[in-house]
Amino acid sequence: MCGILALLSHKPIIGNYLKSQAIKSAQKLKHRGPDGTGIYQTKYACFAHTRLAIIDPTGGNQPFVNDNLILCVNGEIFNYKELKNEYPEYNYKSKSDCEPIMAMYSALAQNSTLSHNQIASMIGKLDGQFSFILHDTNTDMVLVARDPFGITQLYYGMTKDGIIQVASEMRVMEDCISVNVVPGGHYLYFDVKNPVIESIPYFQDTPDGTWLRQSIDGGSVYDYEPSGLLSQEEQNVLQNQIKTAFEDSVIKRLMADVPFGILLSGGLDSSLVASVVVKYIRAHPEIYGEGVDIHTFSIGDKDSTDLPYARKVADFLGTKHHEISFTVEDGMNAIPTIINNLETYDITTIRASTPHYLLAQKIQSLGIKMVLSGEGSDEILGGYLYFHQAPTDEEHQLECKRRVLDLGYFDCLRADKSTMSNGLELRVPFLCSKFVKLCINIHKDVKTQNGIEKYILRKAFDIYENGIPVYLPSDVLWRQKEQFSDSITYRWIDTLRNDTDKEVRDKSLVAYNNREFLYPYNTPQTTEAFYYRQIFETLFPNREKTVKCWAPNTRWKGISSSDPSGRVQASHFNPLSQ
Repeated sequence: MCGILALLSHKPIIGNYLKSQAIKSAQKLKHRGPDGTGIYQTKYACFAHTRLAIIDPTGGNQPFVNDNLILCVNGEIFNYKELKNEYPEYNYKSKSDCEPIMAMYSALAQNSTLSHNQIASMIGKLDGQFSFILHDTNTDMVLVARDPFGITQLYYGMTKDGIIQVASEMRVMEDCISVNVVPGGHYLYFDVKNPVIESIPYFQDTPDGTWLRQSIDGGSVYDYEPSGLLSQEEQNVLQNQIKTAFEDSVIKRLMADVPFGILLSGGLDSSLVASVVVKYIRAHPEIYGEGVDIHTFSIGDKDSTDLPYARKVADFLGTKHHEISFTVEDGMNAIPTIINNLETYDITTIRASTPHYLLAQKIQSLGIKMVLSGEGSDEILGGYLYFHQAPTDEEHQLECKRRVLDLGYFDCLRADKSTMSNGLELRVPFLCSKFVKLCINIHKDVKTQNGIEKYILRKAFDIYENGIPVYLPSDVLWRQKEQFSDSITYRWIDTLRNDTDKEVRDKSLVAYNNREFLYPYNTPQTTEAFYYRQIFETLFPNREKTVKCWAPNTRWKGISSSDPSGRVQASHFNPLSQ
């Protein structure tokens, strides 16, 4: 994973002014790629790439240049070996997992522009997490794309001089009149000399995206696909399919030429990731070595509800476990840094990103360069506690789809930026497009049974041999959902709400009472939200429309609070006071 930047001019570049700007901007992305910086200029464009070397550390430097093609990629392509076999005629210049993107494009383009179906087919072959910028100097076309679920981040905008900028973070786009997000599952394709820029969805036109439909104007419209209840035999088959698909996804994401670890909160999802990783590595000493250390990492205050479970999982699996201490004071002091690095004012993202960022900081200092984590499961399977209030299967399914397609604004943004701010790559096995396709339309009464969220996932790994659990201890496997920002310590959210309320009422009460005038877009509904918004607007003025705000579905009966904490739900074992 890396930082990427392109400065695209509609007229020939004269001199080095764009190159100088690219060099300066690359310094602002250095945290994303501390291992090296590459700059390349063409007649109409200048590219910058800051590299975090995970695959082929001694080669694979970017931008890639091969004849008429220039490519910058932030990402990992997990099926790159298969793609190289599919496109053997291409003159590969590295062992990088990203270079097959050029091979696919080259085979399709043949000095002509591509159709939507060709682009969707090409991107649909990529199994990974990625954002890329590709420039064809023969046709002057530019192709920009982002992975289906927005695991990586990507922005674009235009300056008053008509320079189009595309980058991993909007901090390098101060000169742009406005900045837009390239949504997950979308691409841009335009002539650099005569740019007409439109964000076009591609994912629904790929084999793994058939569960999604987009309206003609690009707005999200999700088809309801009734799946029905299952017999016990059918459920057993589905459980085995889920288990196999998830294990395959985890194993693919182990490819790395550098030290890696696992973020282990002690919740169901990260614990399953850790379990599958450990089982696979222990079963393949010929690849990883006999008795090799497998590192797991947790963070929390002394009264964290997660830490005891993380310790239990680490002991059960035999990992080398690292427990990082978190204090509310450290978290409060880090808030301005978090908003700056995450480029958001969303409440739940900031609450969860703060300990996540501090954990990543510590992991990177230990020499680890890649970690696996458990994001995405709650969106796919309806794991948040408010999903218990879904009135129908249709409402439940459509809410899951909405949550999955918005991941790039929330959990994926947090996962990417809080780790990459520290030069650490994060991979998310649940967000494999094949796994999502398998699970997204499962009936709500199969996903959730006996009042237990993600029941079908838990049951898939509820396996014993000689009376001993194969994957996880039972009390971890069947533990109630706890959101990361809650379980770090309940005092974290309590303190955030109280301290930001006092700060706003003491210093900004007049502004808060005029918040609808000050912030007509995503108007803050609480003093905590207002506090974050003020910091964001100071750092990123006129960029408010790049952010969405997470809240439970308050249209459903029984959900009266828009606070994103899981503890506001009545089903939580220790509810938050309103």
